[in-house]
Amino acid sequence: MIKIMKYGEVANSEIFARTQTNVDVESIVTDIISEVRKQGDAALLDYTEKFDKVRLDSLAVTKEEIEEARAAVDPAFIDILERAAENIRRFHELQKRNGFILNDRRGIVMGQKVIPMDKAGLYVPGGTAAYPSTVLMDSIPAKIAGVGELVMVTPPGKDGKVAPVILAAASVAGVDRIFKVGGAQAIAALAYGTESIPAVDKIVGPGNAFVAEAKKQVYGKVSIDMIAGPSEILVVADGKSNPRHVAADLLSQAEHDKLASAVLVTDSYELAEAVSRELERQIPLLDREEIARASIDNNGKIIVADDLMKAIDIANEIAPEHLELCVDAPFDYLDSIRHAGSVFMGRNCPEALGDYFAGPNHTLPTSGTAKFSSPLSVDDFVKKTQYTYYTKDALCEVARDVAYFATLEGLTGHARSAVVRLEDES
Repeated sequence: MIKIMKYGEVANSEIFARTQTNVDVESIVTDIISEVRKQGDAALLDYTEKFDKVRLDSLAVTKEEIEEARAAVDPAFIDILERAAENIRRFHELQKRNGFILNDRRGIVMGQKVIPMDKAGLYVPGGTAAYPSTVLMDSIPAKIAGVGELVMVTPPGKDGKVAPVILAAASVAGVDRIFKVGGAQAIAALAYGTESIPAVDKIVGPGNAFVAEAKKQVYGKVSIDMIAGPSEILVVADGKSNPRHVAADLLSQAEHDKLASAVLVTDSYELAEAVSRELERQIPLLDREEIARASIDNNGKIIVADDLMKAIDIANEIAPEHLELCVDAPFDYLDSIRHAGSVFMGRNCPEALGDYFAGPNHTLPTSGTAKFSSPLSVDDFVKKTQYTYYTKDALCEVARDVAYFATLEGLTGHARSAVVRLEDES
């Protein structure tokens, strides 16, 4: 059963405690990455046989497999995928950046170019569930950014095939190449390249603890989106909220993972008790009952605050991945929200709307990192290059200032490079 605690009556360490993982994966992942770097495709095929219980002849997904998968998917779902993709495109198109030129002083031109990455890698989880939504959310911003090639990796099933809904989503999103490999070995392949899989410039997408650790270890060789932790939802709700709705929203994240975190912060003890009862009623109705039960019992909590503004303060301190504002006039509180991955406004905006269809990205910062990081966006797939141009006269005006600055830092070579041109002129 979920814990109910009154803010101010229990230690802050308990209020703000985060899910702890006890799996030590660092050395295992280090060994996997090393093997992939040495053995390439052979290591990938061996690990796929070991972990996914299938021996593949080839890692690449063929055009025929994609067409076959798309034909196997319910046409109604294809329509939903296409409409969701359009919503995602409309939102992310507005994130596109342009370069700029600054030339308001005689003889000086400065500017910045925005350049898409050459190659990006997308990791899509397999295993207990297939997530075509991840394909859309992580591919479409890359395509909008203008990434040259988008490479997707995802583990196969025991039949050696990728889930048809995953391939259908990849087709809708415009993924360029797809490979049947998952886990830390897939991250290693994207980072260092193998005979089949090209090395990329950035890796994005969620995964289990092994995938997260692999992304951490290859960072620096490639860029990554984030080190994602278990899923989180925090609901701020007032006493007018429907406990049935609030409980359902909490469970929408609790069913992801036994380590997922579902938190309610409310100014109503009556709502707290009603939501607790609703959770007990609804958990047995879920297909993933065992997972949701573990999440709620071990990581779930209901925090009762004195008022809604204190509830907002608590939410900001936790900095959740998903934040629901189940209150009247939610826009009155939006400016007070400083730390959250994505905010869902009002009583008719369940977090699941953002997971699949609305348009804003669902790849979000977890574990409190919303205090300093952002949702996946078009910005993640571009880099910026700046440039400077001075005429001879413009340089002469400032060369001695540059040299003075450099000399103060003890860098006489820097200083000389600025004034040597003046000496030549004189």
